[in-house]
Amino acid sequence: QVQLVESGGGLVQAGGSLRLSCAASGRTFSSYAMAWFRQAPGKEREFVARISWSGGYTYYADSVKGRFTISRDNAKNTVYLQMNRLKPEDTAVYYCAADTTNRSTYDYWGQGTQVTVSS
Repeated sequence: QVQLVESGGGLVQAGGSLRLSCAASGRTFSSYAMAWFRQAPGKEREFVARISWSGGYTYYADSVKGRFTISRDNAKNTVYLQMNRLKPEDTAVYYCAADTTNRSTYDYWGQGTQVTVSS
């Protein structure tokens, strides 16, 4: 079992920055990949970024590439999403997810944190 708790969401003006955190507990954090997803009102959940168990590989959706950075601290059991140059279209509930099988399927999810970007 893995428990995930996100934090760091809030209201920010366009062009601003936020850093989301996701604290994990349960299984050995350094053994599995992590990702961030988001869901805007009336839209389907979409992939944002993924990081390998070691942190050595990262992947991003085209919509956030160059603006967002995913990272992890395995000593703190935490994954981060640094979001810069935020746009109103980044407004969504952001979820972290764990891929404990390392097969790009996510079997554990956090409760989500709201990010609102005002224009």
